[in-house]
Amino acid sequence: MKIIRTRDYKIFVGDFWEALDEFLKVAKYSKIIILIDENTRRQCLPIFLSKIKMENAVLIEIPSGEMHKNIETCQTIWRQMIENQIGRNALMINLGGGVIGDMGGFCASTFKRGINFIQIPTTLLSQVDASIGGKLGIDFGRVKNSVGLFKNPKAVFINSDFLNTLPKREIRSGFAEMIKHALIADVAVWEELKKIEELGKINWLQHIIFCLKSKKQIVEADPFEKNDRKKLNFGHTIGHAIESLALEIKHTLLHGEAIAAGVVCESWLSMKKADLSKASLIEISDCILKIYGKVEIEESSFSNLLTLMKNDKKNEGTGINFTLLSKPGESLVNNICSEDLVIESLRYYMNL
Repeated sequence: MKIIRTRDYKIFVGDFWEALDEFLKVAKYSKIIILIDENTRRQCLPIFLSKIKMENAVLIEIPSGEMHKNIETCQTIWRQMIENQIGRNALMINLGGGVIGDMGGFCASTFKRGINFIQIPTTLLSQVDASIGGKLGIDFGRVKNSVGLFKNPKAVFINSDFLNTLPKREIRSGFAEMIKHALIADVAVWEELKKIEELGKINWLQHIIFCLKSKKQIVEADPFEKNDRKKLNFGHTIGHAIESLALEIKHTLLHGEAIAAGVVCESWLSMKKADLSKASLIEISDCILKIYGKVEIEESSFSNLLTLMKNDKKNEGTGINFTLLSKPGESLVNNICSEDLVIESLRYYMNL
């Protein structure tokens, strides 16, 4: 097991069960809530309960998926916490993917002005990205993560064995965040990732640790996303808009699939605005298409996509704010792009 120390908490990576058992014994919480969805109840909760002896834990189950990451689901969680007489010395364990971690942390941090929580991410996406950094929230008014707060967990426990419970499509979704981390911060890792043909042959633990260390360094330098932390949003301004639009039209699209499309579009913007070479753009585009294919985007949806991008929380003033690449491994924050340029980037993606 490897321990990554942040300023406020520890991230346990690997066979963490003994460390988790000790953490719970030392803390002596009055009650423990385990937040799950139907997938983690079936696939992950039995693993958890076989390793950790837990009596009288309160199980709260919510439906899976981004479409349920909203205030209505929060009300369900808070209501069940009240019904189970959860006090301020309780602990919430978020056992699941990014939605469980984001919403569970948000509900814990706002219930009775805040109870402690820990993250046990069970998807590749949440293990490499969503479980670290203290960003919590829900979707509201068509905009992803538009209501939330910054609050760190008491600890994060990551075990790549949970990845064996995932379908291939979920693994592929998480891999998009790995590509993003490499493109913004480490050209050597990008050179390695772009050669991968078969995701089933990857040493996930090695790459998870790289992503965690990369994100830790950025987050600790800029905990409240005033400057350098915006680097982590590469691919996400357009990607989040594509994801939100897919939710509206009931088209099933995973987060990483939308982000992969966003990475291509924002790489094109990088060529236009940040001197990314055309060769690098082609290389990035080819890598994404090889793994993800293309998301179908209708030109008639451009206006809706732009509206969603304008509501992005990273924007300042009237422009749409992007993180762009100057070259693989180096990124630049606070690049304002015109609507016409954004539309051109979408057309570039559509015409690949």
